[in-house]
Amino acid sequence: MLCFVYRSKKKDEMYLYVLKRDDFSKVPDNLLKLFGQPEYALSLDLAKRTKLAREDIQQVKQKLEDDGFYLQMPPPVEKLKLSPKD
Repeated sequence: MLCFVYRSKKKDEMYLYVLKRDDFSKVPDNLLKLFGQPEYALSLDLAKRTKLAREDIQQVKQKLEDDGFYLQMPPPVEKLKLSPKD
């Protein structure tokens, strides 16, 4: 399964996966507005992979098959812990 990955110019580390290059017809308009103009990042052959760095590959494949797209959200921001002053 070949897919194409686009990065958001509005939100760091947010990515949109689609099945056809430059085809966002399955992506809801309100999501595209929040995402901003998609910027092509890379193509992936999910059939040749067993895992992805931050996402469950089976979930990505299933969402691509069911919905025609997959949205990868940025990782949660960890709160900085301040150490008490001595």
